[in-house]
Amino acid sequence: MRRKRSSPILSLAMILAAAVVGVPFYYIVVNTFKTQRETSAAPLAPPTSLYLDNYVRVFESTPILQSFLNTVYVTVVSIVIMLVIGSMAAYAMLLRKTLLNRVVGVLLVIAFLVPGQATLIPVYRILVELRLVDSLEGLVFLYAAGSIFCYFLIQGYLRSLPISIFEAARIDGAGPWQIYWRIVLPLIRPILITVGVFQTMWIWNDFITPNVFISSPDKQTLVLQVYKAVGQYSVDWPAFMTLSVIVLIPVVIFFIAMQRHIVSGLLQGSVKG
Repeated sequence: MRRKRSSPILSLAMILAAAVVGVPFYYIVVNTFKTQRETSAAPLAPPTSLYLDNYVRVFESTPILQSFLNTVYVTVVSIVIMLVIGSMAAYAMLLRKTLLNRVVGVLLVIAFLVPGQATLIPVYRILVELRLVDSLEGLVFLYAAGSIFCYFLIQGYLRSLPISIFEAARIDGAGPWQIYWRIVLPLIRPILITVGVFQTMWIWNDFITPNVFISSPDKQTLVLQVYKAVGQYSVDWPAFMTLSVIVLIPVVIFFIAMQRHIVSGLLQGSVKG
C-alpha cells in the first residue's frame, strides 16, 4: 500500500505551529540558566555557562516541596471526585430519560456556560459560611464543580455505546450499582482517562482559585509560588522563569505519558458503536 505524501504547505504550517509553541518554552528554559543581567541583555541567546544558582536559590527560599504536596493532594482528590460524580450522573441521566432529568440537563448546561469569575464573590461568601476559606479542602470543594464538564464528555461517550449491553445486564438480574461498577466503568475507561488528564492540567495550572481562596503560606500551591517572584516595582525574571519550569515539568511529563490514552479516548468516543 503506497504511503500518501504529505503536502509541503501542511509541513510548513506544522513547523510554524511548533515554533509558536516551542519558542516561548525555549525562552523560559534558557533564561533559568542566566543571571538577571544576562536575561535583560540577550533573552533569546543561549546561556554562556551552566548557571544553576537560580535553581539553588529558588529551592532554598521557597517551600517547593510543601507546595508540590499541596498541589498533588488537591489535584488527585478533586479528579477522583469529579470522575465519580460525572460518570454516575452521566450513567443515571442516560438510563432514565425523564422530564426531570431533561430539566436538570438544561440547568447543567446553563451552569457550565456561566464564567467562574462572575461567581467569585458569592462563592467566597459560601465558603466563609462553611469555614472552608484558606483550606485545601475548600479548593477541592470548588474544583469538584468541574464534574459538570466531566458529565458532558462522559455522557457523549456513553451515547456511543450500544444500550443493549445495559439492558441485557438488567435482564440477567444486575442492579444499577452492579451495572455501573462492572459494566459502565470498564467500558468508559478511555474517556475517564481523557477527562482526567484535561482536568488535571486545569487544576495544576490554575492560578485564580488558589490566589483568591488561599492566604496561608503553608497551604499555597506551586502556581502561587511563581507569583511570588513578581514584586511591586520589579520582577525577578530568573526566579520567575525557574519556578515556571519547576511547575511545568510534572505536568509536561504527565501529558506526554498520557497522550496515547487521550487520543484513543477521543477517537473511540467519536465512533458510534
